[in-house]
Amino acid sequence: MRELLVVRHGHALSNVRDVVSGLPPGEGLSERGVEEARALRDAVRGAALDLAVSSELERARQTLDLALDGRDIPRLVLPAVNEIRFGAFEGGPLEDYRAWAWSHEPAADCPGGGESRVDAAVRMAGALETLLARDEARILVVSHALPIRYVLDAAEGRFPTQRITPVGHGVPAVLTLAAVERAVSTLRAWAGTPVWGAG
Repeated sequence: MRELLVVRHGHALSNVRDVVSGLPPGEGLSERGVEEARALRDAVRGAALDLAVSSELERARQTLDLALDGRDIPRLVLPAVNEIRFGAFEGGPLEDYRAWAWSHEPAADCPGGGESRVDAAVRMAGALETLLARDEARILVVSHALPIRYVLDAAEGRFPTQRITPVGHGVPAVLTLAAVERAVSTLRAWAGTPVWGAG
């Protein structure tokens, strides 16, 4: 791999209700999300993509389908780029999960069998390593807000923050090989000594 395009899925039906949705398959896109996925299609129309990757969740897969409509590009579903697992908060108001997340340390396991922020970061580092090892030169990945924010910050050498900066729907960010490698090393370094970065 030489270049990675990362993008959050289009606006989803779960976003409309502002509820937690981290388990596959989850819900699909809202009408707004469909339009965002079509705008993503226009944004990447001229990009020479060699592989397209999505999480297991329906909103990511549907975004990719719409964005690549009419293009014959190999696809891969990669569970390692799934949304964080929300445990007991699954299906409930997103504000409840945020209240918990904003008051607990990064290594704290999410109640009900959910995933810690450290575990999510390690999983994303592993996903990036998997993509780095592939032969395709330019890869598009459709993932989710928290994983993408962690990757984008880490690509600039910054540790994850307790309150993440929002990630827009359907807007691709381009990462060079060096930036992806930096993201891997930063996420793994943070996981070894997990202290929140400056917000």
